[in-house]
Amino acid sequence: VQLQASGGGLVQAGGSLRLSCAASGLIFRRYGVAWFRQAPGKERKFLGGIGWSTNSPDYADSVRGRFTISRDNAKDTVYLQMNSLKPEDTAVYYCALGRDPYSINNYHLTDQYEYWGQGTLVTVSS
Repeated sequence: VQLQASGGGLVQAGGSLRLSCAASGLIFRRYGVAWFRQAPGKERKFLGGIGWSTNSPDYADSVRGRFTISRDNAKDTVYLQMNSLKPEDTAVYYCALGRDPYSINNYHLTDQYEYWGQGTLVTVSS
C-alpha cells in the first residue's frame, strides 16, 4: 500500500491550496481517510476525515469552515481544499488511511490509521 501526497508549497496568507493524496495497493473506496498536519516541535494533529460512504466529513474545530476534505473513489484519491490560509497553518501535511476496511471509529485518533503518506510541506507567509 502506498499513499502519495502532493500539492504543498508556499502561499501568502489569505490564499488557497489543494492537497491531493493518491492511494494504491488496496480497494480505496472501502477505507476511511484523513488529513493531519505536524508543525515543527509539535504533535501531529487531525484536520479532517471522510468515510467510505463519503457522508458527513469530520473536521477539527480549528479548520472547520476553511478546509474541505473530499474523495474521488474512481481516482483512488483524497483531497484537502484549504482556503483563507494563515501563517499558523504552516506545517507538513499528511494523509492517512484506516487500518482495515470500514474500520475507523474516531477519525481524530492517529492509532486508527495504518498507512501514511510521506507528507507535503505547506508554508504560509504573512
